[in-house]
Amino acid sequence: MKQGKDIAVCGYGETKVTLKGGRSSYDLAGDVLEQILNQTGIDRSEIDGLAIAETMSETANPFWGMYMCEMLGLEPTWLQLNGLGGGSGIGGIARAASAIRDGLCKTVLVLASDAQSSSRPTEQGAQRLEFQYPVGLRGPVGAFGLLSQRYKHQYGLDERALAKLAITQRNHALMNPNAVDKLQVPLTEEDYLKSKFVAEPIRVLDSVMVCDGANGVLVTSTENAKRLGLKMCHPVGYGEKVNFKGHDKTADITVSGFSVAGPAALARAGMTAKDIRMIMPYDDFLIALLITLEDIGFCEKGKGAEFVLNTDLSYKGTLPLNTSGGQISAGQPGLAGGGLNMVEGVRQMLGEAGARQVSDPRNCMVTGIGVIPYGRNWGVSNVLILEQS
Repeated sequence: MKQGKDIAVCGYGETKVTLKGGRSSYDLAGDVLEQILNQTGIDRSEIDGLAIAETMSETANPFWGMYMCEMLGLEPTWLQLNGLGGGSGIGGIARAASAIRDGLCKTVLVLASDAQSSSRPTEQGAQRLEFQYPVGLRGPVGAFGLLSQRYKHQYGLDERALAKLAITQRNHALMNPNAVDKLQVPLTEEDYLKSKFVAEPIRVLDSVMVCDGANGVLVTSTENAKRLGLKMCHPVGYGEKVNFKGHDKTADITVSGFSVAGPAALARAGMTAKDIRMIMPYDDFLIALLITLEDIGFCEKGKGAEFVLNTDLSYKGTLPLNTSGGQISAGQPGLAGGGLNMVEGVRQMLGEAGARQVSDPRNCMVTGIGVIPYGRNWGVSNVLILEQS
C-alpha cells in the first residue's frame, strides 16, 4: 500500500454477534450488505469487487466466494478470497486498494461472514493430525497455552495486566449493542483471577467465545467517494508477514510477525507507535495483546504488562483499545472475528461510535492474526493504519 489518501473506506456494516444463532453465513452477509447500501445510499450495481474472507463454517466449499456473489446479487469484475484467518479483513482492504489502483474494479465490498458456533466442527489437518492430536493438544487454546508458558518463563506474566485488559474490553462491550448477550455482564479483577484455567496459564476469561456474525466495509477511490458525497477515512499504511520464521524450528516463539509488519505499516504511514491515537488489535487470547504491543514498538520486549498497567486503554484514555469490546468480550464470529475490530476502527474514525466514541479520532491501528502452528508463534500478522481525511 503506497502512502497517501487516494483510497477511501466509506461505509461499514455489522450484525449482532450471536451464540448458536442458527443463521447461515450467507444470511448474515446479506444483513451487512443491506446496512452498507442503506448507510451509503449507493446502488448494489456500483459494487464491482468483492474481497471475502475464508470461514470455519464454509471451509469445505471451494466455491464460497462465487456462491456469495450469487446470494448477494453481485456481479464483480474482481473477486479475492482471503485465507489469512483473522487477518483477512484488513488484508482485504489492502488488496482492494491495489485492485482499484490497477483499474480492475472501482468499488469493493470487503466482507467476512461465519456461523461457526452453529456449524459442525471443521478439520484443519496439516501438522495437527501428526503432532498435536495424539498428545491431546486440541486447537488454539493448547497452542496459546504453550506460547504463554514460554513467555512467562522468559519475562514473567503479571496477572494484573491481563485482568486489566479483560476488564477494559468488557467495559467497552457493555456499551456495544452488537456484543454477544452472554458476555453482557460486568467484570472485576476478582472475577478474572478466580476464572478457571483452560491451558495454564490461560484462563477461560483470557479466551474468545466462538460465535456467529458478519461484518464488512466498502472501499473505493477517494475521488469516487467524494463524487458520491460519502464520509470516509483512508488506509495509509499496511504491513503483513506470513509464516514468520517458519524455517527456524527453534525460533523464539514469543516474537511474532508483528515485529516486521508493525514497523512496515508505520513507515508507510510516516508514523511511529507514539503517533497512534487508538488501537484495535486482534484478541483471540489476551497474551496476544501483550506480544502485539511489544513487537509493534509501543514498549520494549517483555514490558507489555508494565505498559498495560501504566496506560489508560479505555475509550477516554491515551490509547483506547478495542473500544467495541474486542472478540474476547463481544464474541468471536468465527473467521469474521478480525473484521469485528476493523469495523469498530472505521466506526470510530467516522465519529459514529456513540457512548464509546473516542475524542480526536485522527487515526487508528487495526491488527490481524491468523492460525497458530504447533510450537511456534502465530502464522499471520498484519497491521493496517487508518487516518482521517
